[in-house]
Amino acid sequence: MGSKGTFQMPVQELAGALGTPDVPAQYIARAHEEQQLAAVVVAPVPVIDLVRLSKHGDGTSDEAAKLRSAIKSFGLFMVSSHGIDAVMDNMMAASREFFRQPLEEKQRYANLNGGERFQFEGYGNDWVSSPDKIRDWTDRLYLKVEPEDERSIALWPAHPETFRNALHEYTKKCGEVKDDVLRAMAKLLELDDDDYFGEHFGEKPLTDVRYSYYPVCPRPELVFGLKPHSDATVVTVLMVDDRVGGLQVLKDGVWWDVPIVPHTLLMIIGDQAEIMSNGIFKSPVHRVVTNTKKERLSVALYYYVDPEREIEPSAQLVNEKRPALYSKVNVKDYFARSYNAFTEGKMVIDTVKI
Repeated sequence: MGSKGTFQMPVQELAGALGTPDVPAQYIARAHEEQQLAAVVVAPVPVIDLVRLSKHGDGTSDEAAKLRSAIKSFGLFMVSSHGIDAVMDNMMAASREFFRQPLEEKQRYANLNGGERFQFEGYGNDWVSSPDKIRDWTDRLYLKVEPEDERSIALWPAHPETFRNALHEYTKKCGEVKDDVLRAMAKLLELDDDDYFGEHFGEKPLTDVRYSYYPVCPRPELVFGLKPHSDATVVTVLMVDDRVGGLQVLKDGVWWDVPIVPHTLLMIIGDQAEIMSNGIFKSPVHRVVTNTKKERLSVALYYYVDPEREIEPSAQLVNEKRPALYSKVNVKDYFARSYNAFTEGKMVIDTVKI
């Protein structure tokens, strides 16, 4: 995307400069009536042991039962026994160090070409369609990590020195976890091919990473760290901050807090999986809230089908009792529409429901 944009002070800098208990008007997103929907309970998000899940190939284990329940209810779950604790620690440490760098250093990787042409990749604010649109209380670093030959290495932070190696290794290891879980998900659908999702990624599947930094906020009840949305992915693998919560998921009209379990990977079902499963799997609406005392950092890997492909409900999941619930979708078009919908606070998946 080369949309016109203007430089905005990073929220991290803004938060440090505020001398009053107020936040600028362009960040005020929540009215008093919305505050009544504040989360009051912790979501019962299961922790699934990846070793046990992978050991039982018939999809009948206790772990498979937990997975089935999770993706049909809240649409997210945590994965343990993945064997990448040290890799996660290295990635989080490098991420924290990047956002501690002086502004001048971080702006070497800015997402505004020439100070005004917005691009997906890079450091800065999220794009908004017009100056009067409400902004989220977050700064981000957004990078393409797969296909590897399409990486814009110039936008990968060189400082701290460990950042690039940490991201490469983290991407590699999380991809292996993702593959194992998607095979288990295909088994739950009782599809002929356990690698159904893997094969439908295509020749050049897309993987992006988003580092989201949420500074402390003097009026967290008025802002969103990240506005309500669903992910346009097949699946999202999220490493959340193990020091402070903030992620919430919507279910039955109530916002639920997503708990923190250190050294687990949080996996979120995306729109593409919902479409391909003909609605059996649900892509949850989720958001991030801030607080007055602690900054928060998360690292999300987004896994998409090859943008040149089309997706639709699996033929094995369409019958007279359950007709196709979604139209065929061009992935590149859906991806573009999803980003515009996100800036508008809308759910793009609603546009492809039959």
